[in-house]
Amino acid sequence: MINWVEELPTGWLIVVMFAVTCLLTAVIFFGVMRLAAGPHGGAVAGVSPGLLSPMGLVFGLIVGFLVAGLWNDLSDARDAVNQEASSLRSAELVVSATFPGQTARIDALIRRHVNQAVTKEWPAMADQRATLTVVPAALAQALHLALSLQPNGAGQANGQRELVSALQSALDARRQRVIVSRSSVSWVKWLAVLALAALTLAAIACVHSGNRRTAAIAMAIFGGAVAVTLVLIASQARPFSGEFGIKPDVLLQVRSAQS
Repeated sequence: MINWVEELPTGWLIVVMFAVTCLLTAVIFFGVMRLAAGPHGGAVAGVSPGLLSPMGLVFGLIVGFLVAGLWNDLSDARDAVNQEASSLRSAELVVSATFPGQTARIDALIRRHVNQAVTKEWPAMADQRATLTVVPAALAQALHLALSLQPNGAGQANGQRELVSALQSALDARRQRVIVSRSSVSWVKWLAVLALAALTLAAIACVHSGNRRTAAIAMAIFGGAVAVTLVLIASQARPFSGEFGIKPDVLLQVRSAQS
């Protein structure tokens, strides 16, 4: 369930999650109502309504912690991309101010790095195939070039240090975005959310088993809330994939600024 659901477009994701929730709700409803009509009806109807509050609280806490972690990963991914773009732009400005003769070479290497990131790394990060074993060749060459410069005076020496620092910062930010791209919602977390939702739906059905219409309305309301929760989790599960994933717009701005 995990991979293909997280890769669905938002429209289909909503349809799938609401369909799964409706099916789960219907199965639990008819199962509990059948039990209530049988010899165990007294035990089913005897379930205390006070059980609903702690179960709803537990479900809410689990979902809250899970979503907070997803949003934290999304924020870390956005910060890494912004830092990478900012560092690359700083490198361009430093080299043009202190080593104008090397501006074209550094700009060309940065442009190559951006093109590689956009065309190769972003699809790989969206599919969680990106790894740290692949070294960004263009950025590594730019750093090697910066270290090999022969500064003439204190101004160029300071400029070289700033250039090296900016390129190293870009490399660190790139490593960070690759690391964050591997984050996802494990099957254990998905199972925990679904299990808690099913148990809470079962408790609602038991509490209202004496009135089928009331039970159906209460379960439909909670089931809708569960579906919304599942859509939220699935749409935010991967920082660099889906319609709400981080896009390389700020890196493309660095490339555009060279024109």
